[in-house]
Amino acid sequence: MSKHSKITKLTSMNDGDYGIWRRREFISTVTKAISASALFMAPVTGFTRPIDQPSPPLTVQQVIDLILKEIPRLPISGTVDTLKSGIPDQLVTGIVTTSFATIPVIEKAIALNANFIIAHEPTFYNHRDDTDWLEKDEVYQYKYSLLKKHNIAVWRFHDYWHSHRPDGVQMGVLTTLGWEKYADPEELHVINLPPTSLQQIVTHVKSKLGIHTVRVMGNPAQECKRILLLPGAPGGRRQIDALQQVKPDVLIGGELSEWETSEYMRDLQSIGIKRSLIVLGHAVSEEPGMQWLVPWLQPKVPGLTITHVPARNPFTFM
Repeated sequence: MSKHSKITKLTSMNDGDYGIWRRREFISTVTKAISASALFMAPVTGFTRPIDQPSPPLTVQQVIDLILKEIPRLPISGTVDTLKSGIPDQLVTGIVTTSFATIPVIEKAIALNANFIIAHEPTFYNHRDDTDWLEKDEVYQYKYSLLKKHNIAVWRFHDYWHSHRPDGVQMGVLTTLGWEKYADPEELHVINLPPTSLQQIVTHVKSKLGIHTVRVMGNPAQECKRILLLPGAPGGRRQIDALQQVKPDVLIGGELSEWETSEYMRDLQSIGIKRSLIVLGHAVSEEPGMQWLVPWLQPKVPGLTITHVPARNPFTFM
């Protein structure tokens, strides 16, 4: 098995599912992304794509079907990409994209008269959005009642967005960071930058992604060229496998288990290997992918307004 196929396997079907693209497909996609690059040069904030022309009303299911027509791997057995609230045949008044359908995001959708939220992550605090164990919980009851009262449909778009060619989340992050031209066309999670210090990379990432603080392991003065970009939470084993195979100067990740990847990194640094780690946070690391969804989806639903509402990082640092 080649190095290339190993990396594809280890990142398959998870938050790190970045797949394989032919060079021609990658160049075509990046060209389209650059044409809309003005949308992504600022930090991730609320963004609305205006209505272009009148169009017949669409139901929730019709919008979902229009999206899934563009996904090559259908169906995905056991997918979590299902409706979490609402019904398939309700007419859509507007769409909100986000990483998490938080209560503030739901309230913003209500204010926008948008009754369809497309979220990348779970709505009810577990991977499959099982709710039997939450039926008597006051937080669940409030959130569920809020969605039901305002007839808000929530659909998770996770497995299929990562299965898109190219991966929608990865392209959103690359575009927001302005790193499309540095990405390996066949392995979009591998970035080859001009020599740049770790401190400069941290400053750039914080500025472009609108992140106030990140966690770092490494020497700020370390020169970095080869970047391993793994947004989301692919898991410790996959992060460590990718570190072994790619041998980057720095891993930029979304979320990690502190007893796995960071401990591997600590021992790696202890034996003299110059390799660094930047931890962004889960929601903020994948939010650009849900912003990238707006111009991707808008031509398919020209009669609807699509607004990106970021969930934002839930943590503050004291």
